[in-house]
Amino acid sequence: MRSLLQCKQLSNAGLFGLFGLVLLSSVAMLSCSSSPTKQINVQSSSTDKEWPSFGRDFTNQRLSPLTQINPQNVKNLKLAWQFKSGVVASFQATPIVTGGFMYVALPFNHVVALDAKTGKELWRYQHERRANWKMCCGPANRGVAVSGGKVFIGTVDARLIALDAKSGAKIWDIDVADDTALTEKTSSLSQADAKSHKEAYGGTGVGIAMAPVVYHGKVIVGITGVGYGLHIDQPTVNAPLGAVVGVDGRYGRPGFLAAYDVASGKRIWTFDTIPTQGWEGVFAETTSDGISLNRDIAAEKANMVNNKDAWRFGGGSAWSTPAIDTKTNTLFFGTGNPSPQMNDISRPGDNLYTVSLIALDTETGKLKWHYQQVPHDVWGYDLASPPVLFDYKKDGKPIAAVGQASKTGWYYVNDRATGKLLMKSDAFVPQKNLFAKASKEGTVLYPGILGGSNWSPSALDEHNQTSFVAGIHAPIKYTLVEEDALDGKPSTRYASSEPTKDPRWGVISAINLATGKMRWQVKTEQPLMGGLLATQSGLLFMGEGSGNFNAYNSNTGDLLWQTKVDAGVNAPPISYEIDGVQYVAVAAGGNSIFGYTAGDNIVVYALGK
Repeated sequence: MRSLLQCKQLSNAGLFGLFGLVLLSSVAMLSCSSSPTKQINVQSSSTDKEWPSFGRDFTNQRLSPLTQINPQNVKNLKLAWQFKSGVVASFQATPIVTGGFMYVALPFNHVVALDAKTGKELWRYQHERRANWKMCCGPANRGVAVSGGKVFIGTVDARLIALDAKSGAKIWDIDVADDTALTEKTSSLSQADAKSHKEAYGGTGVGIAMAPVVYHGKVIVGITGVGYGLHIDQPTVNAPLGAVVGVDGRYGRPGFLAAYDVASGKRIWTFDTIPTQGWEGVFAETTSDGISLNRDIAAEKANMVNNKDAWRFGGGSAWSTPAIDTKTNTLFFGTGNPSPQMNDISRPGDNLYTVSLIALDTETGKLKWHYQQVPHDVWGYDLASPPVLFDYKKDGKPIAAVGQASKTGWYYVNDRATGKLLMKSDAFVPQKNLFAKASKEGTVLYPGILGGSNWSPSALDEHNQTSFVAGIHAPIKYTLVEEDALDGKPSTRYASSEPTKDPRWGVISAINLATGKMRWQVKTEQPLMGGLLATQSGLLFMGEGSGNFNAYNSNTGDLLWQTKVDAGVNAPPISYEIDGVQYVAVAAGGNSIFGYTAGDNIVVYALGK
């Protein structure tokens, strides 16, 4: 009998850490029993038939070359097998399939190895967190990396662990970062603010949410939560989205991305997402394409006098698994918001390299270029969705490019060699008051802290020059609170973001990369969170928080197949083939931030006989 561990869900997986809103979703604790560990006979097989890394390959395109399941027969998909992990919590992992085996990161950093053909559990690693370590951003993890007979996972308590792929035995376990960042508290808020009397279920801290990537003998991973902000719970199930508060002060620390030796865990290089020199940038008044950021540059420059050490608390989490150009040994990843979140008095300047797409040398970690989508961010516009590599066709000629689905609601395409912006799409979600500042009466804008597109991985069909993006429409009110010092108490200043009562919904967009226009869009009842899978045969798979798991015609957006799972399908699907049978798999464990039903499912589908 496999082990059962039902875990109290403290909050959503580091998800909208970037912007986070967290909800308490509890499940009962049950006793555990462990099954005997069985060793896997690790073998090699064709990578075209597998899903060997987070984005299937280093491009992060999430396009499966398999064609057995197609628009004509997808209606015949049936459940092939289902695995219940026993860990009921927000489930965001991409399963990894290699050598006929499936490796899955469960919430709270437990790992299971399954027979990818039958779902039989072969071994399980149960993670024990460091004592007294506060999870900044919830229990979810976005996946493992598998390479050279090892399984690598980054943890909510900022560790990087290597397991034996055959048995699950721990090979090495290192501390990636310490937990020295100061965390905001509700006591910092005005007593007149109702949020000061609620519980906080998330705050600035240090953890790891991304799936690592292995390249040239190095396992690469980054830390998250360093500018998470104070997350306030909403009291009812019907209002799962809480408030995020950015408190003025010395909260946070710089984020980083680092590479470690796969054999020993020894750190090889580190890239700090906040530089010690030049972090203030050029005080840009607009985005790179000319949109006003509504900044008070004179006031910011005056604030430099007392905030020359702002870089020490700078933020810049690394949330998304990098893409790698193997021809040039260049790594691309996105960074999170500056710290303190949404509160900029103590951090004048552009706050480099936050809210940026960054290109690094894979061998040294040295910066090649950066492109800052939103200088001096005060809205929570992290680059959350993973970057994607492809050849962009312009005037009939291919240009090596990197694409990214943003929280601002645009899809960006940058030159891979220089970072130059090549194309910015039309908005794939509604936009209102974009880059407007928080006000005492409250300013409503969208997309806000949730996006746009959140951490959900996009998919890309390079041949048809189409990107598929999972979007969110969720109006957000940004409110500024300022109180002068009184009766010996210090002055109070903070900004908060919280959802309005306006309708929220999701949208899948097929973006024509040649023109930036929408080829088609499909609206869903709920905001979309989880990620997409495209196949060479012309299919697009996406799950919903309602439990719907859908297949669309990727050329038209027509819904061709739908099934129902008993938990929210809020993780990225994958596809693989074993013994001539193509499978489609996805984790279904819901998402607490949106109130989507929690679960512990891995569901796998194949064509019925």
